[in-house]
Order: sequence, then C-alpha cells, then structure tokens
Amino acid sequence: MIYRTMAGEKVSLLGFGAMRLPLLEDSKTIDEAQTQKMVDLAIENGVNYFDTAYPYHGGQSEFVMGRALKKYPRESFYLATKYPGHQISSSYDPAEVFEHQLKKCGVDYFDFYLLHNVNESSEPTYKDARWGIMDYFKEQKRNGRIRHLGLSSHGQPEMLEEFLDYMGDDVEFCQIQMNYLDWTLQDAKKKYEMLTARNIPVIVMEPVRGGKLAKLPEDAHAKLQQLKAGASDASWGYRWIQQYENVRVVLSGWSNLAQTEDNLRTFAEYQPLSEAENALLFDIAEQIKDAVPCTSCRYCCDGCPMGLNIPELIGKYNDFRMAASINVSMFIDQLPEDKKPSACIGCGMCERVCPQSIHIPEVMQKFSEMLAKGPNWAEISKQREAEAKAMREGK
Repeated sequence: MIYRTMAGEKVSLLGFGAMRLPLLEDSKTIDEAQTQKMVDLAIENGVNYFDTAYPYHGGQSEFVMGRALKKYPRESFYLATKYPGHQISSSYDPAEVFEHQLKKCGVDYFDFYLLHNVNESSEPTYKDARWGIMDYFKEQKRNGRIRHLGLSSHGQPEMLEEFLDYMGDDVEFCQIQMNYLDWTLQDAKKKYEMLTARNIPVIVMEPVRGGKLAKLPEDAHAKLQQLKAGASDASWGYRWIQQYENVRVVLSGWSNLAQTEDNLRTFAEYQPLSEAENALLFDIAEQIKDAVPCTSCRYCCDGCPMGLNIPELIGKYNDFRMAASINVSMFIDQLPEDKKPSACIGCGMCERVCPQSIHIPEVMQKFSEMLAKGPNWAEISKQREAEAKAMREGK
C-alpha cells in the first residue's frame, strides 16, 4: 500500500468511500455481509482511511461503517464523516447532527471531519451566524472529538478560495473532485494548484467520475489495453491521480469485492505514467466530454417533488445521445408516467443542489423531446451491421 502524510497522520493513499456500498436485491438495503468482507480485505491490505457522510445511503452508511469497523482497535484506522450544511434545515442543528453521528458510528471522536459540499448555494449557510457551524466544530476540535477539520467542495475555484480565506488556519485539508476528465472540464487543475500553493492537503473524490472512467468507450478501452493488457479502465484513472504529490487520499466508492481487489492491486505500489500515457488519457477525456457530467451523487433526488431518479435518467439520456437505442426507449416506456423525464415540472430544486451545476430541467426536457421522436432506426441498423461484421471477423 502507498502511504502519504496528511495533517501529521500516516494515511493510505487509497481510501474506502462509503457512498456506493453494495446493495441487496431490493436495491435499497446495504449488503452488510459483503461490505464487511470489503472492509476486512481493505484493512488486511493496508487501507486505513474510511470516509462516510450523514446523508449517504439515506443515512444508513454511518451505521453500517460503524458496525464494520467495530471489530478493529479504534486507533488502527482513520474515520471521516461530514456535516450536511448543504442540506440545512432546523432539524440539522450542528450539535444534534454531530452527537447522532458519533452514536451511529459507535465512536467517541472522528479523525477527520468535513463541512460537506461547500458550494455557491451552501456557502452562505456555512457562514450564517444563526447556525454557528464553524464555532461549534472548532469547539469540538478543541475538545478532541474532532482531530482534524476540513471541507469538501464542488464549487468554482473563486468560491473555494473565498471560503478557504473564511476558514483561515482552521482548514487542515480539502476534498475536491479530481480526475483526468475534470482536470479541465471542472477546473480541477486550478483548484489543485491553489490548494497546493496554500499547503492544504488534497483528498480526491470521484476519481473515476462515478464509474464513467471505469467503463470507457470500446475504442478507448482497446487503446489502453494495447499499453497494458488486462489493466482495468479504473486503474488508469487511479494511476493518473497518483502522480500528484499533494493528493494524500484517493477515495474510491467501492460497490463489490471485485472492485476492492482491483483497487488494492493498483495501490499496492506506485506506478507512474509516461508522457505518452498521460497524453492518451487526455485524448480520451476530450472524446467523452460531450456527455452530461453526472456523478450519481443523488443530491438532486432528495428535494425532487416528483421523486424522479434523476441520475438514472441522465445516464439513459447520455446513452441515448451517444447511440440512440431501443433499449433506452423500452426502459423509459416501462416507467410510470410520473417517473419519466416528461414528469419533470421544471421547479429547479435539483439544479440548485447539483454539485456539477447541471441544468437538470433542461436535460429532462431535451430527453423527453428526443424520446418523443423515437430512436433513429437507420442509425441503429447501421450499428448492428457493424457489430455483426466485427463478430464475424473475430474482433
């Protein structure tokens, strides 16, 4: 395992993210048995950083991670969680949330504690004197119940810099979205360089863009296989991040044992990329930038008055745009009318909390219009002929 130092602690470069834990057949309940196996395997191979948050998995992630880590000595791992100021309401009093989190995780303190999703819309809340958020968590740090305080942010560089100034010396680390696609698309390069200049350690979230960079288009996958046969697409994304020294932890949202094993292989030792490999990854990024940049964080779902599964619909929209498919049409057709993209009422609740600043109502409208026109059968027929020819030729 590769290790780096963050806030004076020796942390594994690979961190265990608990936002996308494995689920049972109902697609809602966390599979605790498989999660335990994943945690055990991670610890056995040197992972010591575990990251969760108050709203993950409908509030169940902290419970599950607390139970999974309970068998290990408290001092043997670092536990991080987050305060949901981006979802502030009267029920999210900092003291109530924090005390609840300690109970949920079954611990007396958190090693790393984050102000969650500081962005353009949540920044005023975090600064609002009515809530006393910073004062409360600074007090918990003085009391030893928080060892290190930081933040996560999907905001623009200018907002992030302003908030870092507001936190001053109290910020010990910052978690940002960083991968070879968002290096330019989401200004990750500017954020990384700004944090590095300030000597603030970086934690990376969405290193494979919610899975998008873990399953690349076939032509991109084939090019990478020529360079390193058998290597997963995800491993290339992780290796790209490894070369940035101020990145201290890379969070992977593991969903099954196979992903766990693959990630552990990638972080067993440092595998620097060549200039040619870096160039190829940036070329691949340019090819796929046309898609709507959803990471399936599901922040948009909580406030949707129609209860739409927005990340799933955006995923289908991206699929339909890249290659109009009858499979997408059939999937949408089987949905109840009030769960189709056409059910979006354009209220904008989703757009206001989206970390990627996606104009979601506009996407839903475009998707509805595309579906109304139906698949491009000529294009589909052409694709199927090409696939059949490739199969005959053994490609």
